[in-house]
Amino acid sequence: MEENVNTTPEKTPKTIEKTPKKSWFKGLKAEFKKIIWPDREALTKQSLAVVVATLVLGVIISLLDTGIKFLIDLVI
Repeated sequence: MEENVNTTPEKTPKTIEKTPKKSWFKGLKAEFKKIIWPDREALTKQSLAVVVATLVLGVIISLLDTGIKFLIDLVI
């Protein structure tokens, strides 16, 4: 009672065919056509949200760093 788990023949490096570069570029071009680029208003809002979130997190990390440093200096 033998079971063949893998019934497909193994591909050796010699049997693997490479796709031509032309088809790769055609595929890349087709994928770029599928991209939906954001309009100026959406891009501005999202960029502003990223900048504000970065600044807020920077301030929070700075405050935590200063507070921890103060506590360590107090203990030492």
